[in-house]
Amino acid sequence: MITLPRIMLATLVLIGGYVFVVAPRVEANTRTTASWQEQLAEPVPSFSPPASAPSRSRATFPQAGTAFFGVFTEKGPGDLTDYNGFVRAAGKSPQVMMFASGWGAEKHFDRQPFDRIVNRGMLPMLGWEPWDYRAESKTDRDRGTQPQYRLARISGGDFDGYLTEWAQGIKALGYPVAIRFAHEMNGYWYPWGESANGNQKGDYVAAWRHVHDLFDRLGAGNVIWVWSPNVVYDNATPLSQLYPGDAYVDWVGLSGYYGTAGMETYQTFEQIYRPTLNELKTLSRRPIVVTETAATDKQGRKADWITDLLQTLPRHPEIIGFLWYESVKETDWRIAATPAASAAFAQGIAQPYYGATWDPDMVPRRLIRTN
Repeated sequence: MITLPRIMLATLVLIGGYVFVVAPRVEANTRTTASWQEQLAEPVPSFSPPASAPSRSRATFPQAGTAFFGVFTEKGPGDLTDYNGFVRAAGKSPQVMMFASGWGAEKHFDRQPFDRIVNRGMLPMLGWEPWDYRAESKTDRDRGTQPQYRLARISGGDFDGYLTEWAQGIKALGYPVAIRFAHEMNGYWYPWGESANGNQKGDYVAAWRHVHDLFDRLGAGNVIWVWSPNVVYDNATPLSQLYPGDAYVDWVGLSGYYGTAGMETYQTFEQIYRPTLNELKTLSRRPIVVTETAATDKQGRKADWITDLLQTLPRHPEIIGFLWYESVKETDWRIAATPAASAAFAQGIAQPYYGATWDPDMVPRRLIRTN
């Protein structure tokens, strides 16, 4: 099992609010909701191809026998420098792009980042963070302390005006949007973690369900809900305590990096992810997406790790895609950083397995495939 001393996590933060490497579990739930297909059949604005384009069947994303690859950059669609470097290095374009948005900083809905991503042929994934990352403490144990963003305030309705504006805005987009809400909740470094900020056991599930239900009531059925813990580590909050149930989740996401602070000794993808993947099998039937990953080159093995990643994922049919963190932060995580890393990524991603395609008429794969 991968362990991560808590003191080391202080260096693992991305400015938009991202840390890496911890775990998840799941509980049964009897709530029923309309299926994705039923939601799309409702009178919700939809993306319409040009009149001259042939009609498209409602295919599943990603298609059977394939996985998608995506990109997450620190600056998101507002500055495409890292994205463009990633595309050049990979030799082809990704199908998903994630960007982060904090409740305290981005106070109003803005459709432009979503449109910029869709106009480049990618599914937008919003990393939606209930905190003010500008006020983040630089003291490790205090990073998750922002009382105004306690989970009980979310489930209690204090942010319903804000949530309503965003739900209506996302509904009006008329195309699918993945929302990775309050990620890495099994750690202590964000205000929405149950081990931080005065939160109590059960608060996370209550907050998640409250946000989900509000979107449902407003008819925002174009959302793919992504529940995304960190890969497991010692003393993390048990995932079974945090999982809102399959009726509230479409995809399960995971964060896990090779080479975070103090852990530069080489570890394969299996060594980093296997304990969490085994745990998830007992918790959910939802597909898994590696929502954050990358590798250091401090020991000269970044290209090796990329090759291992892209050769290993096809042996995990439960994993339907991954997103690479293409930015310079704690280290230079970019595949574009060196010719060796670029070549390894381009060679691996050229496999037919990574040949998934996306368009706005597709529906998300919501059950794990075994073939």
